[in-house]
Amino acid sequence: MMQLSCPVCHTPLQVDAEVKSLRCEAGHSFDRARQGYWNLLLAQRKKSKDPGDNSEMIQARRRFLDAGYYWLIAEQLNQLLIAELSGIQSPRLLDLGCGEGYYTMQIEEALSAAGFAPQLAGLDISKHAVKAACKRSSSIDWLVATGADIPLPNGSLDALTLMFSRVMPAPMAQALKPGGLLIVVWPGPSHLMELRELIYDEVRQREYDPTAELDSLFEHLRTDRLSFDFEIDNAQGIDDLLMMTPHGQRIKSAVHTALLERGQLNCHSDIRLGIYRRRQNHSDT
Repeated sequence: MMQLSCPVCHTPLQVDAEVKSLRCEAGHSFDRARQGYWNLLLAQRKKSKDPGDNSEMIQARRRFLDAGYYWLIAEQLNQLLIAELSGIQSPRLLDLGCGEGYYTMQIEEALSAAGFAPQLAGLDISKHAVKAACKRSSSIDWLVATGADIPLPNGSLDALTLMFSRVMPAPMAQALKPGGLLIVVWPGPSHLMELRELIYDEVRQREYDPTAELDSLFEHLRTDRLSFDFEIDNAQGIDDLLMMTPHGQRIKSAVHTALLERGQLNCHSDIRLGIYRRRQNHSDT
């Protein structure tokens, strides 16, 4: 199990002999949920009663990812990690914003198959997501917490992955070792263009790049591009894709119905994978 830090006072958390609770030297205590995760999200850190993705969104994402539509993204991410972590036998890695754990599990399996002995944690603010992630792997440390205050010791991580989530440069840099690896994955301007053209009257291609936002704390090594086409041949798959994207919240009811009645959708995936290193001169204080 990875060393965790108390979200209240940031001192190390010690696990009891039966791995049922965590306690810091100040006496703050956290019980392990019956599903196997640790809830380290403080009430004052919540912006709503039930933050993050809801259960329906999580189940839709799980069905869509398990159907294999995005397996090429996981494959490229894993190959990057294997290459960049060469020489670190037992890398400590956090998948930040892990969702229901699809990519986290793929990372664990790929690194293990490549001869690594990874210590891996997945963190998400959604309790529904982490509950689902627990079913993926019992050897990953699953955490309900906020990425704005990562409950891991400063400078303890060899690598951090961020899949389709908002970058938080300072907390990520604080958790990583100097020179630690950061891989950020985000959609390119033509991602799911066919779907967007069916939903919106006007579609704008906007190029997002987090490099400038990360620059003071991270050295940008390069950005890889991944493009591929895939076909969804059933209404459930189309509905699941809508549920796991912001488009599902913006789509008009009549358009939603028409899409499901199609029963088939050809899609183009346009993905960016940014590779960064934590700058050596970044201070943890």
